[in-house]
Amino acid sequence: MGQATKRFLAGTVLITYTLFLFYWMFFAFSRTKGSEFRYNLTPFSTIRNYFTYYDHFPFHIWVINMAGNIGVFIPFGIILPVLFPRLTNFFRFIVVFIIGITSLEVLQLFSMLGSFDVDDIILNTIGAVIGFILLFVIRGRKRGRKKRR
Repeated sequence: MGQATKRFLAGTVLITYTLFLFYWMFFAFSRTKGSEFRYNLTPFSTIRNYFTYYDHFPFHIWVINMAGNIGVFIPFGIILPVLFPRLTNFFRFIVVFIIGITSLEVLQLFSMLGSFDVDDIILNTIGAVIGFILLFVIRGRKRGRKKRR
């Protein structure tokens, strides 16, 4: 598969997946009419509560908020460096990702759709970093196989 084809596929996946997440973040799990608007500006506060009071939350809520906030952003760590080669630099990737995800969280804050939580930024970034690491592990294995041939 050629580089142009890979980038086209990565771009298509990025746009589709981003639109899905945008809908999910702003509409699918947004507050119901009349519910209280909440936000968290204290790092690790929500994360600490989920671990300290794990028995107070239904399991599916815990999974969605902890594993879900990490897992759904793993693809960004894979797709962004494929689509934008300048983002193969880890520091540059982290800066761009944090700016992007913080912008979405701030948009949630001001639109009052969804809820702003600094811990979401932390968990989402962990997910993107996992994806970034996976990409380079996969690329390293491919290079290793090519050298052995």
